[in-house]
Amino acid sequence: MKQGIDRRDFLQLAGLGGAVFMSVAGCASTTGAHQDFYFVQLSDTHWGFEGPPNPDAKVTLKKAVAAVNSLAQAPDFVVFTGDLTHTTDDPGVRRQRLAEFRDIIAGLKVRNIRLMPGEHDASLDRGAAYQEFFGETHYSFDHKGVHFIALDNVSDPGAQIGEAQLAWLAADLQRQPRDTRIVVFTHRPLFDLYPQWDWATRDGAKAVDLLMPYDNVTVFYGHIHQEHHHMTGHIAHHSAKSLIFQLPAPGSQPKRTPATWNPEQPYAGLGYRSVEAQEHGAKFLVSEMPVPKA
Repeated sequence: MKQGIDRRDFLQLAGLGGAVFMSVAGCASTTGAHQDFYFVQLSDTHWGFEGPPNPDAKVTLKKAVAAVNSLAQAPDFVVFTGDLTHTTDDPGVRRQRLAEFRDIIAGLKVRNIRLMPGEHDASLDRGAAYQEFFGETHYSFDHKGVHFIALDNVSDPGAQIGEAQLAWLAADLQRQPRDTRIVVFTHRPLFDLYPQWDWATRDGAKAVDLLMPYDNVTVFYGHIHQEHHHMTGHIAHHSAKSLIFQLPAPGSQPKRTPATWNPEQPYAGLGYRSVEAQEHGAKFLVSEMPVPKA
């Protein structure tokens, strides 16, 4: 059997997997050496947060690391899509939290870890502290026939990608055939989900326009602390759950306040996901995974 089928069977038998969402963007690519693989996306860990929405905040990230380590088959890589730490006005505390986050995720058995900042990590100093610990805030890489792009829409306090980075994105895309399978990681949504709550990127439409000529594009992001699926043309956008607290559905209430912690269901609405790329076709199977209570 192929790796992906074995892994899905394990998730179902173990009761770990949530709904499986299939993302299909365009047709199968005829370029590149495609192979089955999967990666894990975690988002919005907010290390350093303290408060009633998650009285378990000091151990939630550690439990998520242990959960990823316990997967029957190790992912090819793990990606954290921003808000690694909780915001602070104190530059010293910001660096302390980044260092503590770095030390916790060092416990992952998977050594290939991809990071990007969220506005909590980067907007107050334009990413200076983040870059001291983790390097560039935007980059691209190739893995088993898929081209991955990490975009930074948080270091600019105006919630923009910026012209310089858009030029970099255009140049990066120009090197790719139009049928390349492309995955974009970002923190904020690239489309206007709910700008009143800062759930948008001011120049996100420019990035989407640059991506639109490519047949097979999927975007994975964080920021909104809940699962959400959206299409802009043929481009699928999938937001990830948070590992700290759940936020309300867009515009469902007057204020963007966290969900109340339920001691009987302590991790309700929290989780991470696995994303499987299949060798044949431009499909990504997205499985939602809960944070273990124990």
